[in-house]
Amino acid sequence: MAQTAAPKGLFVTFEGIDGSGKSTQARLLAEALQAEGQEVILTREPGGSAGAEEIRALVLQGDKDRWSAETELLLFTAARRDHLERVINPATERGATVICDRFADSTRMYQGLSRGDLRTKVDTLHDLMIGREPDLTILVDMPPEVGLSRALGRQGAEERFESMGVELQQKMRDGFLALAAEFPDRFRVVNGDQPIEAVRADIRAHYDEARS
Repeated sequence: MAQTAAPKGLFVTFEGIDGSGKSTQARLLAEALQAEGQEVILTREPGGSAGAEEIRALVLQGDKDRWSAETELLLFTAARRDHLERVINPATERGATVICDRFADSTRMYQGLSRGDLRTKVDTLHDLMIGREPDLTILVDMPPEVGLSRALGRQGAEERFESMGVELQQKMRDGFLALAAEFPDRFRVVNGDQPIEAVRADIRAHYDEARS
């Protein structure tokens, strides 16, 4: 008797400006699904695999002018390809849910809009080397002043992008909302400027809808 193929898992990404709370919400969703007995892989970009984490350290630390926009694009694409091959694709093929803090939409924003008019190159490289979009993208929307204040308050080592200021955050917010309008089938916008539990409940409703 032929074996029934395992159902493919859902690939969920979280996007938003720095300090929006998306990382917290990604973790909360992963913990809830794991508590229900699901296999969940919680990961992040840039990073998520050994090679990609090495590239993350190169890109996110140091002076904000360390890399050109074109070099950043190539580095992020290399990291994403390794992440896809070693983590995302194997997990979803066996039926696990993958929850990723940032994915290609962040590259479309940071390198495609804020760091140079490279959106066409971003999409071309994505089509050639990645070739996959999430099943569901949660955009945690947040006023840029609030998000930047939260991000700078973390006082972490990876402050290269946060140091670019509130103007960048505003461009990112506008850009993410434009992407949500461009890809309405997979994007769901959640108001991040409300209590954590309210945000969590909104996100879970969107996840359940995508899963059904």
